Amino acid sequence: MKMSAIFLSLCLACGAHFAQAYDLPSVNLGLTSFLDGGLPAGTGWYFQEYAIDYNAHRLNDNRGNNVPLPKRDVHFQALASQLSYMSDVHWGSAALGWNMVLPIVTKMDVDDGLNHNALKAQSGMGDLMFGPFFQFDPIMGENGPKFLHRIELDVIAPTGDYDAHHDINPSNHAWAFNPYWAGTYFFTPKWTASARLHYLYNFKNKDPGYGYGDVSDVQAGQAIHANFATEYAVTDKLRLGMNGYWLNQITDTKVDGHEVSGRREKVWAVGPGAMYSFSQDDHIFANAYFEQDVKNRPEGTRLVFRYTHHF
Repeated sequence: MKMSAIFLSLCLACGAHFAQAYDLPSVNLGLTSFLDGGLPAGTGWYFQEYAIDYNAHRLNDNRGNNVPLPKRDVHFQALASQLSYMSDVHWGSAALGWNMVLPIVTKMDVDDGLNHNALKAQSGMGDLMFGPFFQFDPIMGENGPKFLHRIELDVIAPTGDYDAHHDINPSNHAWAFNPYWAGTYFFTPKWTASARLHYLYNFKNKDPGYGYGDVSDVQAGQAIHANFATEYAVTDKLRLGMNGYWLNQITDTKVDGHEVSGRREKVWAVGPGAMYSFSQDDHIFANAYFEQDVKNRPEGTRLVFRYTHHF
């Protein structure tokens, strides 16, 4: 989901003295959580289905204040299908694999309280993400694995639905490079902590939304974002814990090649989570997130449900 610079003109019309952003594409914020450093059943094919529900009643500016609109309600629901394959081919100590994810925004409701709803949004197909990964062999301890980790080199392709006359689109209409490292440490066989650290580099959108004005291209800034979680196995099948995510834009967005200050995005979130394992091949996750310290983004709550199956 992407929100364009229409927020800038809306705020200026209301007499505000700040600039709005909402430039970054949709990325993995909280989609992955417990035991993230490894695949649960070794080599082979995996299918995962995600269901995301996001609800916000704040649209924050670059100072973290609510923008001066009569209403600031954003609610969207999305599904994402992921297909992965981990081979038995090794490069050194890492098994080679391939991954792709295709999201679909199934519902997008925006209410700004203005006549005829000035903020225009659409649902539809999102951008395809794909890339190779390297799953390193586990580091073992006396009672089982002590550390699992993986590197993946993901590319986001602008394959989704996009309309320059909409402020919120499923697609960002630009290529992006979004690699990550993920790891899981076992304090005990029942208690683990996981982290996934991403880097995001965005290429140019050469058909910017109408809110940017008469410009040729827009290039969203670079960002770092991460997921983190810790959980404990209360039974052989059920794990309970806490999970969170964090995002920080580290360079300015460029409009026609010129850096524009005051548009960097920032957010972190934390909440409870659960994982239930029907077997080694089938798992379901439920994670909730409550966003904090948000700048240049909507601020709300996110619910993520995920089902994982190993063929």
